Amino acid sequence: MPSSDRPADALSAWIRDRARPLRTLDPDDVDDSDLEPLLEIVGDARVVALGESMHRVHEFFALRDRMFRFLHRRAGFTAFVTESGLPEGRHVDDWIRTGRGGLRDALRDGVSYRFGACQEMLDQLTWMRERAATARSIPRWYGMDLPDSSASALPGVQAALELLDVVDAHYAAHVRATLLPRFGYLPADRTGLAQAAPTIQAYLALPAAERAALTVGIADLAARIRARRREQVAALGGGAEAEARVDFPIHAAESARAADAFLQAMTAGPTRTWPAANIRDAWMADAVEGILQREPRILVTAANGHVQRTAFSAPPFVPDPMTTMGGHLADRLGGDLVVIGTLFGGGEQWLHRPAPADPPGHSRPFVSALAPLDPASLDAAVERSGIGDAIVDLRSAPPTVSAALDATTGWHNGDVVQPGRARDAFDAVAFVRSVSPWQTWIDERGLDRR
Repeated sequence: MPSSDRPADALSAWIRDRARPLRTLDPDDVDDSDLEPLLEIVGDARVVALGESMHRVHEFFALRDRMFRFLHRRAGFTAFVTESGLPEGRHVDDWIRTGRGGLRDALRDGVSYRFGACQEMLDQLTWMRERAATARSIPRWYGMDLPDSSASALPGVQAALELLDVVDAHYAAHVRATLLPRFGYLPADRTGLAQAAPTIQAYLALPAAERAALTVGIADLAARIRARRREQVAALGGGAEAEARVDFPIHAAESARAADAFLQAMTAGPTRTWPAANIRDAWMADAVEGILQREPRILVTAANGHVQRTAFSAPPFVPDPMTTMGGHLADRLGGDLVVIGTLFGGGEQWLHRPAPADPPGHSRPFVSALAPLDPASLDAAVERSGIGDAIVDLRSAPPTVSAALDATTGWHNGDVVQPGRARDAFDAVAFVRSVSPWQTWIDERGLDRR
């Protein structure tokens, strides 16, 4: 077979022909003409879900910032929705809309998983605040994830209490007296980069009766606050503004209930005889649907493993394929969803690990070169094509190229390949030839350098 007729060669040639080069990843660059092909890829979809091959990557932060600015200005996208706690996200959105409080406070208190501790996020929020102050269309910021970096339900309970203190004071006092004290198990020091680990360990160490009491109290809170929505809106004077003030705490309470279910499922993990349920991704899909009740078009950003339409698996750690947020949204939204995965050609990654003397929850950052790409992966196939940073619409592949795409083994999540057919998972992919660590101000003990 002539080399030009080999499936791999046909795939490389098609990628070179169909790739839409990205002239820059700099969100502040005023020339966004290279993003024009994105309008054709997005079409009339209300939701664009943009993945990340790994977190804490400068280029992926820059890409999503640049893409949101473009879609906000050119396509009526009003909200940026990301893999961060829903209850905490109100701090960030309030700062964008009003400028009240400090930006650093919003980044620290409003962004989960310590994802706010970087210059890239600070720059994005600064642009969103400037846009809100000077333009007719105010960009909104939402978290869609479980509260407290998926480690506890507490932020959801606290957000609900902010409403209940005003409209249902007697019940609020009951929650403060009976439910809040049960979170006393949380570690006193929660400042470390890996604080979620000892927080979850503390939950798992609780007696079964105490965990059950938490579940009952959180379920009662979530059910009651939703059931009394009409009374709560009336207590605030009625109208759209009152409804918005009520709906956020309702969703926050529901995020607390989902977080509790997520944690409860861990207690059965070592002994269960049934497949795991992806409670976290189901909740994020619900959160996105809730946001769509208020926003016409949104950009959703999360790991590839959350946005992909296909089931997620990572043997041997996740042996049973689990439905992703993207899978749920694909069923619910149909053509109103466009999913864009990310690929990379190489570079360095930002990681962290504890040293022997570090207290629980603390770990030390380090930078590591990424391992060579799996030659059978889609990342490697795109890298071999020789293109630079670009977006490729997978939906336009002809049959011969589709077969070659389907023959790749999957796509990289960091050094690990996620198995699957890329055309089933993503509508398009954004390729970054070389990735580098985010521009963080966290030092070796997880403290602020500045």
